[in-house]
Amino acid sequence: MPAMVRKLAQRLGMLQHSFVGGVHPNMHKLTADMVIEDVELAPMFVLPMKQHIGEICSPMVNVGDKVLRGQKIARSEGYLSVPVHAPTSGRVVKIEEHAIPHPSGMGLPSIFIESDGDDLSDQSIAPISDWINTDPTLLRERARMCGLAGLGGAVFPTFIKLVQDKRFPIETVVLNGIECEPYLTNDHRLMCEQSDAILEGMAIIRHMVGAASGIIAIEDNKPDAAQKMQQALDARDDMDGVSVVVLPTRYPQGSEKQLIYTLTGREVPAGKLPMHIGVLCQNVGTTKALRDAVVLGKPLTERIVTVSGDALPNPANLRVRIGTPVRTLFARQGLDDFSDIQIVHGGPMMGERLKHPDFPVVKSSTGLLVMSRPAMGAAHKVEQPCIRCGHCSEACPISLVPNLLADQCRSDQFEKAAQYDLFDCIECGACSYVCPSNIPLVHYFRYGKGQLALQRREQAFAEASRKRSEARDARIARENAEKAARRSQVRQTHAPKVETPKVDVPKTDADKAVGETAESKSVESKE
Repeated sequence: MPAMVRKLAQRLGMLQHSFVGGVHPNMHKLTADMVIEDVELAPMFVLPMKQHIGEICSPMVNVGDKVLRGQKIARSEGYLSVPVHAPTSGRVVKIEEHAIPHPSGMGLPSIFIESDGDDLSDQSIAPISDWINTDPTLLRERARMCGLAGLGGAVFPTFIKLVQDKRFPIETVVLNGIECEPYLTNDHRLMCEQSDAILEGMAIIRHMVGAASGIIAIEDNKPDAAQKMQQALDARDDMDGVSVVVLPTRYPQGSEKQLIYTLTGREVPAGKLPMHIGVLCQNVGTTKALRDAVVLGKPLTERIVTVSGDALPNPANLRVRIGTPVRTLFARQGLDDFSDIQIVHGGPMMGERLKHPDFPVVKSSTGLLVMSRPAMGAAHKVEQPCIRCGHCSEACPISLVPNLLADQCRSDQFEKAAQYDLFDCIECGACSYVCPSNIPLVHYFRYGKGQLALQRREQAFAEASRKRSEARDARIARENAEKAARRSQVRQTHAPKVETPKVDVPKTDADKAVGETAESKSVESKE
């Protein structure tokens, strides 16, 4: 069915469970059948102080301090933040800025830990085996203190999603096992190999939010994962109301809002969250990490990473300690020459294209790809003028008009682009994928969002400065008026009294005559 017809049919109610748009890229799941391998400890680990959406953390250790695996080494400084933990035992050798996986090559303050090879663990966080009888508030705090953030790539602090809000009761928990990005198979293998742990994590989430039902969503290109999850589900007696749902493969089906609509028919309004329609969506990797934090008392110090790409000699699914240098991983998989290749952090559709491999694995590292330039497609082709074909609009899962938004961002009409729902764009890259003119549409959207956010911050700062200046002027004027009033009062209180001197004025003959007349009249009246 053509995309435009599908959109119309959906709006008319003919297709209740199909998001609009989407594309079918070549999936290149080279590692789908490769079991997860444990990576050896690196000699040095680099821990950036910000690996999540929200505020940056502050170091709690000093150079020379010895640390244990799982020990908190950086505290969160705001509500929208989670702490950072040591990935192994060793010694802090320095704290300084280091590159992070970002297209600009920017750096962040980072803690460098030299491994001692013993991998001794901190035992200060006790396991909670009886979680079913534990207050959900305590379990939520456990998710925060263990540093959990969304492992699907968004890295939103997990504990915030797990709050019970009486205004918005959660009816359904959705486990996202879609993994629709090409090349990535870390969630796929996790479902195949640790399905029981994932389901226990789902049971913990349902207990925390009070959800009656649950859905485990998997695409039909992962039949082995769907089978494993169904078998594990059938073996449990605490999963009433939970089902495994297999969906047709289509990108970006794993996007939260698109997945929720496909599964429930409910649309998350613009500017709202899934909780506002009674749904909580959690990645399967995050769910397993929550289970480990609760049942094992284990902070987030490792994750599954797919290392793949047509230019990598030995693709694999790796269980990697957070903070491991990426160059070390590539060397392990047989790659030492980085000339004439492209490194991608994440997937090829939404991932960041990086200039070098000198950055660490972080909580958002779903994949590390090494691509030859021909394999990168439009990313290395010459941009041509837009031919107004409309393919980008047909592919957009949000029903935006990408070519119009790109024109507005390119000409710095950012506020106008915002009026055309620029911030609703999920940056999935479907529009760029189908563009015959090789226009990097998502690049322009990110540029527009960044510039508009900067402008609004500057405007807010200027407005706050204006208000502070006005308040200061008003305060000074008030203080000056009060000082003047006090000075006036002091002058009136302490001023000496001045007596007017009496002056004897010589009487004239007329005054004397008047006086004598008055005296004679007074005598006569007495007589």
